[in-house]
Amino acid sequence: MPITPAQASAQAREICKLAPIVPVLVVKDVAHARPLAEALVKGGLPALEVTLRTPCALDAIREMAKVDGGVVGAGTLVTPADVHAAVEAGAKFGVSPGATDELLDACEEAGLPLLPGAASASEAMRLLARGYDMLKFFPAEAAGGAPALKAIGAPLPQITFCPTGGVSPANANDYLSLPNVVCAGGSWVAPGDLVAAGDWAGIEALAHDAAKLKA
Repeated sequence: MPITPAQASAQAREICKLAPIVPVLVVKDVAHARPLAEALVKGGLPALEVTLRTPCALDAIREMAKVDGGVVGAGTLVTPADVHAAVEAGAKFGVSPGATDELLDACEEAGLPLLPGAASASEAMRLLARGYDMLKFFPAEAAGGAPALKAIGAPLPQITFCPTGGVSPANANDYLSLPNVVCAGGSWVAPGDLVAAGDWAGIEALAHDAAKLKA
């Protein structure tokens, strides 16, 4: 069922409010998908972004969508084909590094709430003009970090963000303390070595710590 940009942003914001950190996940083995999602959800991080950067990403979304309490989304959406594949796999939201009219059209037609990426005031204003007021700030650190996002927020207080890209335990609170930040995206809660080792208890502990951060 199609949605408007305003509905998309409202739904994306509700998902972002579920926890201060949205894990950004690169799943290389579909066998890891379900236990990884279970560990993160159990640790207090229910919103999960699976990036479409690996051959098994869509299958990983299908597996994670079966986990009770999880809300699984697809990251790195770039084309309308990505959108259709993500929806078919069971994604409940989408995340993109930037935004094109074709991508926004596809998400709206598919009824997929999208966090479109913006790295500047001009990009944020273009999305706001279309009706999007919940955005991804990407690449966060490379684009100036928390000081840049704070500066963008001064003239554009009606826009809220999920900064992603270089966010870590060392700087997460710098972002989460800003009034225009709802949550942040981070990959540190699912490090590749722990995933490869099947250390789900270790990942749950990292998620538990991240869930205690304050947005």
